[in-house]
Amino acid sequence: MPLQNRVDPFGLIHAVSDRGTMMGNRGGCFHTEEQTLRPTQWKTRQWITCVLEFKGRQRKLMSPNTYTELFFLDEATSLAAGHRPCYECRYPDAKRFKEALIKSGVFHYRPKASDLSDAIAGEIQSVLKQKSDREPVSPAALPDGAMFTTGSNAYLKWHEQAHQWSFSGYSEPKPLPTEALRLTPHITCEALAHGYTPQLHPSLKS
Repeated sequence: MPLQNRVDPFGLIHAVSDRGTMMGNRGGCFHTEEQTLRPTQWKTRQWITCVLEFKGRQRKLMSPNTYTELFFLDEATSLAAGHRPCYECRYPDAKRFKEALIKSGVFHYRPKASDLSDAIAGEIQSVLKQKSDREPVSPAALPDGAMFTTGSNAYLKWHEQAHQWSFSGYSEPKPLPTEALRLTPHITCEALAHGYTPQLHPSLKS
């Protein structure tokens, strides 16, 4: 049986067989010795996105007292779920992400990684704890690489079209709807709008 470690664009974690193209974590261990998840599915606000392979490191998934490994279809999915690029295994991407935010004017100083985590993961944690709601938006106003929902399905905006998301990939493009709810955190949308391009699953036809 697959472990519960696949994250969707809503920030929810599922047990499915598709692994995806990127991994990450939520700041520590929140699984049990039986390899099941605890009720609160994060440890801190340090939600990061990593590459699948780095310096030949090998990990046994959900080992005791180690961080809970998570997997994503692609980076656009992880960004929508509230994660940011890792400063260790993806330092060039993390630097580009921060520079895009500085260019956007969101930060009037050079933010630390904790500043980014507080703003990005903090927004999604608030939604998942039902302390705040998703923002209504016009998808046409979102930057490429952002994700939105019109109900139970998630969509990626890419080249002015909507691509329905699934654990195995994206569908054929459709016209953008006029109204939706934003999934990708506000701060992350600013980075996408100011030069940061996420890594996308090969099912997406550009």
